[in-house]
Amino acid sequence: MNSPEPPAGSNSRDDHSRDNRPLADLLRPDSFDDVVGQDQLLGEGGPLRKMIDAGRVLPLVFWGPPGSGKTTLARLLAGVSDLHFEQLSAIFSGVADLKKVFAAARKRREDGQGTLLFVDEIHRFNRAQQDSFLPVVEDGTVVLVGATTENPSFELNGALLSRLKVLVVDRLGEAALKKLVARAERHIGRTLPLTEAARATLISLADGDGRYLINTIETVVDLADPSSPMDTDALLRLTQRRSPGHDKGGDQHYNLISALHKAMRASDIDASLYWLARMFAGGEDVKYIMRRVVRFASEDVGLADPNALVQALAARDAYEYLGSPEGELAVVQAVVYLSTAPKSNAIYAAEKAAARAAKRHGSLPPPANILNAPTKMMKDLGYGEGYVYEHDTEHGFSGQNCFPESMPRQHFYRPVERGFERDINRRLAYWEKLRRAKG
Repeated sequence: MNSPEPPAGSNSRDDHSRDNRPLADLLRPDSFDDVVGQDQLLGEGGPLRKMIDAGRVLPLVFWGPPGSGKTTLARLLAGVSDLHFEQLSAIFSGVADLKKVFAAARKRREDGQGTLLFVDEIHRFNRAQQDSFLPVVEDGTVVLVGATTENPSFELNGALLSRLKVLVVDRLGEAALKKLVARAERHIGRTLPLTEAARATLISLADGDGRYLINTIETVVDLADPSSPMDTDALLRLTQRRSPGHDKGGDQHYNLISALHKAMRASDIDASLYWLARMFAGGEDVKYIMRRVVRFASEDVGLADPNALVQALAARDAYEYLGSPEGELAVVQAVVYLSTAPKSNAIYAAEKAAARAAKRHGSLPPPANILNAPTKMMKDLGYGEGYVYEHDTEHGFSGQNCFPESMPRQHFYRPVERGFERDINRRLAYWEKLRRAKG
């Protein structure tokens, strides 16, 4: 691969060495045309493209993973309506900082210029701080543009969220990351000293994060021998391996466990193993995973395979006994077992139906015939009168009613025709036949 020629006016490697700014800042796009990987926002008909064409920026919040270009998009939006760009980080700012920014924006507005206030990590502001934006957004003192890696539906209060348009910023795909590599090479004036396999690894390591990619490129440029291309192993030694993105308390935490649950429910064994491996690699608490796996055994398998819960609990015990990483294999075994088991949510549905009935019918007493009568008074009141001991009957089934006397019989549990529940269905049908025969 030939080294690309630096375009006219671009910085060479020597220029970069004299500029102390990080490479990621030097390569930040100067126009929307240079933004990569966000065609859903900037393509024809996209919401940002409509704002650009109309020359008007609306209050909004960018929601997307790290390194996807949220800050860049906010900076470029300031130029759409010739707005003054003001940036805050919710991590380092408090109420006093907000008051100063709002006061400066009001003064600027009196002088005829608007303000685009970009708030990075806006979800980190508490409820009171978020409420402070309401009047200045409402009267147009600032055009608020927030950025968050967390789901705005959960992290922003309803009043503020109702005034903002949520735009989803996608993680960068392989094509977009390759464009960033080419842009970096044009900037430094030569090809990165990497083998083709190492270049592919570089893209893989970025995991959709453009900032991480450019920072890694800067490390390669600064530390690698330009005359000797590095292979994959050398690149990994230089940069260290990167764990898949995962946050134990945020969206990734819930998204990955949801993906595992849905994959097991769909009996997609290989996808289940992939999402489980993602959580292992991200350092997820295995006890949390096991709690969800045990829940799944009852919620999605139930009595279609009564051994499912046994397997899940055994995996939990094995992990607690062995620890990590040895105990993780027991978790894998449970996930494979549950993924391949016949599925039924009949137990889950029965619980919900019974709960609704209990709430609807109130505090009805049990029928007297099935109550114990340990005292003479209780016997005189009819407790236990007419009770039939099941084991004394011909079929081990009396058919007596155990619902409250004023409540009609209900059918909460409806087994499916899969797995062991097929046998339960036959048994229930037989008992229903006997019950009807007894009137």
